[in-house]
Amino acid sequence: MAPSAPATYAPGGHRVTRPGTPRPEGSSGPAVFTPAVHGSSLGGRASHLRQQALERAGDPAAGLELGSLAPESFPLPGAGATATLWAALANVAAGDLTVARALEPHLDARAILAEAIAAGYDVPVVADGQTWGVFAAEGPGTRLTAHPIGGITHLVGTKPWCSLAGTLSHALVTAWCDDERRRLYAVDLRTGATRVEPVPWVARGLAAVPSGPVAFDDAEAVPVGEPGWYLERPGFAWGGIGVAAVWFGGACAVAGRLLDQCRRRAPDQVALMHLGAVDAALHVASTTLADAARAVDAGDALGADGARLALRVRRVVAGAVEEVLERVDHALGPGPLALEEEHAARVADLRLYVRQEHAERDAAALGRSVLDAAEGAP
Repeated sequence: MAPSAPATYAPGGHRVTRPGTPRPEGSSGPAVFTPAVHGSSLGGRASHLRQQALERAGDPAAGLELGSLAPESFPLPGAGATATLWAALANVAAGDLTVARALEPHLDARAILAEAIAAGYDVPVVADGQTWGVFAAEGPGTRLTAHPIGGITHLVGTKPWCSLAGTLSHALVTAWCDDERRRLYAVDLRTGATRVEPVPWVARGLAAVPSGPVAFDDAEAVPVGEPGWYLERPGFAWGGIGVAAVWFGGACAVAGRLLDQCRRRAPDQVALMHLGAVDAALHVASTTLADAARAVDAGDALGADGARLALRVRRVVAGAVEEVLERVDHALGPGPLALEEEHAARVADLRLYVRQEHAERDAAALGRSVLDAAEGAP
């Protein structure tokens, strides 16, 4: 495994200083766990991204602007700078998870369309001023179907879990093109042929990122790839790891609150134990992301190998996130969760976001993949 820059603490990180929070003497500002991914060329842009995200905290529409404001920080995955992309996503998340939750699928849609163009498909490109999402989830009792009529594809039905559908201009959407196969389509969400269904979004975390169903009423759509291409392409696995980079950045920010506490007040052995364990967990996540970025750029994350890598990385990072959340809770007690808006919101955001990793089910899928590889299955 490639060496990784540790998830070290760096004074002077860009985060909100909570009213009434004393700073240790001689300190230039609150300490942060830096979301480092070895191999990244992000450099000084990392703190700028954290600051930009923080200034847009809680505002997904404003967060979507970051992709165009700092395009050099978000290269395409698999093009030689994957570590930079994932470090950028992690640093945005360390600033604000709502911003990162809005930005990540927009960047994923851009990468999907670029991958389709490289494969020879005639598809749209992400134009200036457009904001994109990716709606690929399925749910019981809902079905979205594609119908070619006179050479134009129309989508009919309902798609669940469409994050920010009322805010975005466009989306990449999976729909059933026959009884057994799904295909990816590009859709303009501003034509009046789509409708966000009014269902309650009661989440305490990511409250500004509603993810509800959208009804499609003969919405015109452009096919992207052949049936099955969306799930079979290498970038599907890489995009899943990009989401894990966001979780990692959010965990670094939560861990920073523990570090702040230890700097403000002489820590006892229990606090130091939690701080050390948090650093170790974040280091493992950082190193795993760096090794995965190297594999992606080297062409070693294709097919079943790429799918297995994505499951492995997501499991490692999700485990680190869960450990950080638990240890910071134990070390700090209920006070920050009850009285500090920034920390309480960040914890709630991260707890919901990391549930995109399906815990024991994904661990079982990883185990199946490992066994299949050992037995020579394709």
